[in-house]
Amino acid sequence: MTAILVFLVAACSSNHSNENNSSSKPGSSGGGAVASKTKLLFWTFGRADLDFVKSRIEEFNKTNKDNIDVELVSMSENFKQSFEMAVASKQAPDIFMPDTANFIDFAKKGYFEPLDEYMSPEMKQRYEPTKIEGLNAYEGKIYSLPNAGFTIRLVYNKDIFDKVGIANPPATLKEMVEDAQKITEFGKKDGIYGFALNFKNPNSAFERSGVRIAQAMGLGSHGYDFKQGKFDFNMYKDIVQAFKQIRDDGSMLPGVESLDIDPLRAQFAAGKIGMYISYAAEVGVYQSQFPTTIKWAAAPVPTVDGTMAGAVGTNGGTSWMEISSSSEKKEQAWKLFEFLQSDETMVPYAEKGLGIPLAPGVSEKVQLSGDIYGLDYFLPTKYDAMWPVAPTGFLTLDGVPYADTFWKYILVGGKWEEVVKDLNDRYNTALEKAISGGEIKDPKDPEFDASKLQGSLAK
Repeated sequence: MTAILVFLVAACSSNHSNENNSSSKPGSSGGGAVASKTKLLFWTFGRADLDFVKSRIEEFNKTNKDNIDVELVSMSENFKQSFEMAVASKQAPDIFMPDTANFIDFAKKGYFEPLDEYMSPEMKQRYEPTKIEGLNAYEGKIYSLPNAGFTIRLVYNKDIFDKVGIANPPATLKEMVEDAQKITEFGKKDGIYGFALNFKNPNSAFERSGVRIAQAMGLGSHGYDFKQGKFDFNMYKDIVQAFKQIRDDGSMLPGVESLDIDPLRAQFAAGKIGMYISYAAEVGVYQSQFPTTIKWAAAPVPTVDGTMAGAVGTNGGTSWMEISSSSEKKEQAWKLFEFLQSDETMVPYAEKGLGIPLAPGVSEKVQLSGDIYGLDYFLPTKYDAMWPVAPTGFLTLDGVPYADTFWKYILVGGKWEEVVKDLNDRYNTALEKAISGGEIKDPKDPEFDASKLQGSLAK
C-alpha cells in the first residue's frame, strides 16, 4: 500500500472536497454572512525539504487574506500511480510537487494547468531564460517554474594543492593534466592520485564532466549542436584527450573502471584524490555521508583556453510545483503557488542548504551564515544556466552509447576520426528516424547562441 504521511496543516478538520469560497445563506444561524474556508489539497513527492515546505504552508494558512486553508500530504512512494488513481476518481490534489521524471508524461496527459495566463508580464520576463521545453514547458506552454537543483564544479583537495605548491585550481584542460601529474608525483607513495571520475558508469562520469566542459565552451550538449541541428561528437576531442592523457600518465586513481561515485567520494574524503568534477550534492555529502577533515574547495570546470564561451548546464530543479488541470480552485491554488515561488520562500530554502537556487536572481539575495561548508562554491554565477534539452536520450540507438565509446577510447586508444565518424553516423541516423517518425520534434535552433545563456540565473 502506498505510504502516505498526512500533515493536517489546517487548524480545523479538513473536508476539502466539499468546501469552497461561499458565504452563509440568509437565515442561517448567526444571522451574518460568514465566509467558509477554501480548502486546498497539496501533494508533495519531496522528502528532504518536507519540513520546510510544511512550515511555509503553515505560514500561508496564517497570513493569506483569501481565507484559503491548505492540507499538505507527503507521498513517499508510488507518486505516479497514486496521482493517476486520484485523477481517475476525481480526487486529484489542487496543487502538487511531483517526481520531475514524470513531467513529459503528465504534460501529454493534460494533468497540468498552464501558468501563462496567471503570470504577470514581469514574472514571465523573469522566468523566460528558464523556460525549457520538455522540462517545465510543453508545446510552448509553461507548466512549472524552477526552484533548486545542482550546479557543477571542479572539486579539489586544497590541502594537497597547497602541499604540492599549486596556487590555483586549473582553469584550462592542459593545467588540469599537468596538476594531476604533479599531485601524483608528490603523493603516489602514499596512495594519492591527481584525478578521478566514476567510470564504472561512463554515462554518469561524462554527464558530470565532459558534458559540462563542452557546455562551458559553448559547443553543444550531449554531443548535439543545436544551431546546426545535428550531432557532432568532435566537440569532445580536447576533453576526451585530456582524460586519456591523465590516465596514460598514471595520474588517474587506479581502478576507476570499477569506481562508482560514492566510493570515489569516500576516497576523496580520505585525502586520496586531488580533484574530480561533480555536482553541488557534494556539499551535503562531506557534511554527513562522508564527513572529512580535509580542506576542500570547488572551482569552475576547466576549458581549453580558460574562458567561458557558453555556460555550464545545471542539473535538475527546472520544475517544482504544478497546478492540477482538474482543480476547481485554480485561482486559489495560484495564490499558494505565488507564495511558495516567492523570494521570501526560495531565499531561506537556499540558506538552509535544501538546494542550490536556480530561480533567476535568488542566489544574489542569499546570505550565507557559514554553517554549511562549501555551499558558497556552488551558488549560481553568470556562467551557470539551464540548457535546452538535447535529443540524445530520446533516440533508439544502434550500437554502443557515446560515453561508453569514449571510455573505451581512453582505455585502449584508436583513431579519433573513426570513433567520431561512427558516433555521428549512428546518432544522426537515429535522430532522423525519430523526427521523421514523429517521436520527437526537430530540436534544431538556427538562432541558438550559447553565450546568450550567460547571466540567465545570476549576474
